[in-house]
Amino acid sequence: MRYGLWEHRFAISPAPSAASGRGAAFAFTNISKNQKAPMNRTWQHATAASIFAAITVFTGAHAQDYPNRSIALIMPFPAGGPGDAMARNLAAALAGALKQQVVVENPSGATGTIGSNRVAKSKPDGYTLLIMNIGMATQPALFRSLPYNVLTDFDPIGRVSDMPMTIVARNGLPQNSLKELIAYAKANGKKLTFAHAGVGSAAHLCSLLFMNVTQTAYTEVPYKGTAPAMTDLLGGHVDLLCDQTSTTARQIKSGGIKTYGVTSKSRVAALPFVPTLHEQGVAGFEAVSWFGLWAPRGLPKPVSDRLVAALQAAVVDPTFKSWLTELGGAPVPPSLANPEALRSFVKSEIDKWTPIIKKAGISAD
Repeated sequence: MRYGLWEHRFAISPAPSAASGRGAAFAFTNISKNQKAPMNRTWQHATAASIFAAITVFTGAHAQDYPNRSIALIMPFPAGGPGDAMARNLAAALAGALKQQVVVENPSGATGTIGSNRVAKSKPDGYTLLIMNIGMATQPALFRSLPYNVLTDFDPIGRVSDMPMTIVARNGLPQNSLKELIAYAKANGKKLTFAHAGVGSAAHLCSLLFMNVTQTAYTEVPYKGTAPAMTDLLGGHVDLLCDQTSTTARQIKSGGIKTYGVTSKSRVAALPFVPTLHEQGVAGFEAVSWFGLWAPRGLPKPVSDRLVAALQAAVVDPTFKSWLTELGGAPVPPSLANPEALRSFVKSEIDKWTPIIKKAGISAD
């Protein structure tokens, strides 16, 4: 029946298949104010209630079926690096908890923003996830313009792990203690070189914090990643590097490099003989490379709950814990593997690192 220029229409268009991951779609077209409604108000309310109930049932059914296909875990840094190793070990633990394949992909570049943006623009269905490090908290200060908002364009799943860092040096460097190193640096300006893995990397941030806290200056030598920086340190081409224990622990144990201390609040189980910087008089110094897990904004709650439960199972997985411990790191306790813990932690990290980055005057774009 026609009603002038307007007609009243209710429609629900479910996805053609569960595999598509699409939710129910529906549209409402208003009746003209000048036309008489073709149904009474009670019937309209009943119809609307039925529609929304159908949508809820349809969405819930899809969530209950999650996951029914493989999940893409986006690691926005190159394959072969410490972040990639973290992603692949976490993927194995998550796959065990979810009883579904979790595939790591590495769309890298632009300090992790290319891969992160891909996740931010993905469908919030739980089949595209992001594992990201401290960069999630430093990108707002490093980039004048980001294609996403780190706090509002992602749904946090939870914290994953903490990886302490170490101040290490080439074996031939004459200074044998942290106290000697700081004294020499203060007396000789930028004579010593400090390598890092690129602007905004964890290694770069650690070096900036060290210079800021100790009131020293060094000549910075940026590399495209951790591996070439470590290669040149081993070869004696640069003096210093601050990097996570997943990169440095084996070299320290083998005697390939010397170490001045770990950057965590307490000593590392994998390197019990290495004192903290705090123990050696650098009060309050802490620089930890951490990882978290995110999904695109708008994740259905049943899917989010399923992922949180899987992450909490992953962080206590014996194989995952053993791998991390061997490299000097540790998974967070299950109580921190949840959305609110990650959300508040990222906010605190933004507050910590933004003034340091601004003071250094660095930018990644």
